[in-house]
Amino acid sequence: MSKRILITGGTGFIGHVLCRELLARDYELTVFSRQPPETVKSSCGRVEAVSDLQQLRSHPGHDAVINLAGEGIADKRWSETRKHELRDSRIGVTETLVEVIRSWERAPEVLVSGSAVGFYGDQGDATVTEDTSPNDEFTQRLCRDWENAAKPLADDGVRVCFSRTGVVAGPGGGFLERMILPFKLGLGGRLGSGTQYMPWIHRDDVVGALIWMMENPNASGPFNVVSPNPATNAEFTRTLGKVLHRPTLFPAPAPVLKVALGEMARLLLTGQRAIPERLTQEKFEFRYPDLEQALSQSVSPGSSR
Repeated sequence: MSKRILITGGTGFIGHVLCRELLARDYELTVFSRQPPETVKSSCGRVEAVSDLQQLRSHPGHDAVINLAGEGIADKRWSETRKHELRDSRIGVTETLVEVIRSWERAPEVLVSGSAVGFYGDQGDATVTEDTSPNDEFTQRLCRDWENAAKPLADDGVRVCFSRTGVVAGPGGGFLERMILPFKLGLGGRLGSGTQYMPWIHRDDVVGALIWMMENPNASGPFNVVSPNPATNAEFTRTLGKVLHRPTLFPAPAPVLKVALGEMARLLLTGQRAIPERLTQEKFEFRYPDLEQALSQSVSPGSSR
């Protein structure tokens, strides 16, 4: 009998690829999305679509839950209203999800819940593992509270994992989609000094790590879902220019970014030299550990999926 998985955020940049990979592995899927059911099925495949988590209250239960819900952190300038929206789309949804799960006839075996390397705040050049102490700032508090919202299920005997994901590269969307046009026009360049680290990862490796956490009965707690080869912004910029065969001569000065983006400029001007220490210890195999290989696949015309 196939196992049934509940996925929140299933129509997103990571989620729709995750859904199709799980379907290929013969899992049965329920996808929570506020988009129309026909849109969900077009994006995700043969899934059951629900538009309100309350529809799942008092459900017989699912074998596993993967929680990826959350509005894009860099989609809009961080006004106080926007900060509230970011928190509600992550923490509020996760709190509701936990309440609904607790109403099920049987608890799931595992919850894999989204988080981000923003959990650590700005870490400069220091190597960041899952044991690194965080520095207080908005993204750190957002990720901390997001994880804390999921932790009560661990008290119920559910295995809980956190995917502290980095900057995700892949075809057909994500942050690269915004970068490619100016780079193709020869207007790309580093951000600020370029010395800040970008803890990148290819989308296929995110999907692989999420499934690994779900299927591995010994996995629990936080995992840095990032490439084993972190790169600075300057290195990332040079590599993207190389795979696009374009110069990268137009840096964006830090003062200009701060004026244009306000507090959100910290996303671009600070970072973490994060490494996937726990995944590496578990001998998780990355499909795209090399930045040039990952970016080449991401920008290739025939690679969208």
